[in-house]
Amino acid sequence: MNYEEFKKRIKEDLVSVLEAQGVKANINERHMEKLNSSYDALSFIPEGSNIGVNANLSSMFEAIESGQDYNEVLNMSANKIAEGIKNAPNVDVQDLTNYEAMKNKLSMDVVSADRNAEMLSQIPHEKIEDMAVVYRLVLDTKDSGNGTILVTNNLMEQFGVTQEQLHADAMLNAPEIRPSEIKGMSEVLSEMIGVDMDPGMNSLDDKMFVATVPDKIHGAGVIAYPNFFEDAAEKLGGDYFVLPSSIHEVLLVKDNGEMTAKDLESMVREVNATQVAPEEKLTDHVYHYDSKEHVFEMADKFEERQAAKDTKERDGNKGSLLSDLKAKKEEAAKDTPEKHAKETVKKSRGGEAL
Repeated sequence: MNYEEFKKRIKEDLVSVLEAQGVKANINERHMEKLNSSYDALSFIPEGSNIGVNANLSSMFEAIESGQDYNEVLNMSANKIAEGIKNAPNVDVQDLTNYEAMKNKLSMDVVSADRNAEMLSQIPHEKIEDMAVVYRLVLDTKDSGNGTILVTNNLMEQFGVTQEQLHADAMLNAPEIRPSEIKGMSEVLSEMIGVDMDPGMNSLDDKMFVATVPDKIHGAGVIAYPNFFEDAAEKLGGDYFVLPSSIHEVLLVKDNGEMTAKDLESMVREVNATQVAPEEKLTDHVYHYDSKEHVFEMADKFEERQAAKDTKERDGNKGSLLSDLKAKKEEAAKDTPEKHAKETVKKSRGGEAL
């Protein structure tokens, strides 16, 4: 079964399965251009609603191509669509262009600026190193992964606000509706598997932390929150590296001299290549927060800055030493044989009191 045959068949079968579950919806086939990914989709919009659910045709076909049973993919997809329709937020279309009604739903995500360069030309964003901060309207805080709308340039124009205003309101609102969480690694692992970790694993909490939001969806955006870096520095006790685990969370690793930026970046690249889905990848780079200078930057920039600072300090100390030697040399130069002869004559004439 080729892709075109698959699309025709899965569309018909999804309609049948959903109708058997009592779900009736208008269906449209469309190509979705999203940050970090693009795919073919079937949009299911229930009757009497303006909010629908998108089913990813591309990923369904890939699952079947990789050996997954067709009926399993069909039923799993139908169940997700039905659940999405059932939990879809009830939003007045007119409110979607009313900034005063929507600004308290503003949140922030971070994505790779390089990978999304073309799409970012149509989206208001702020750069943070090689990442871009983008803005979303969270329509339902219970389902922020799906019940969101990405703010585009067109939507911002309809709102009648500037990007500066959008950013300022998002900085105020995002931490309120999706507060940041910074937890030790052993605590996070315990939550994931549902049991307490071995006490020996608690040592991880002294070195590595996870930063995200309560629902763990698009949580890497917390690095754009006001005072996030300072709060994290207080929790970790000083400088730290920031590892882009995915668009959903970042790892914070104490800069205690045990690992270099190169070691950490090698680890990030390997994990991204083997464990992170392409659409969830953030970047391959490692970042650093200098708690003394209050600077967030790429880790290699930090190391270059530190090297330059160390060189300057060494040169300064060297200059100070040379200055001392020069002063002593000048003083010694004044202490000449002629000076001794004059002092001797002076003493012999009684010019010095005994």
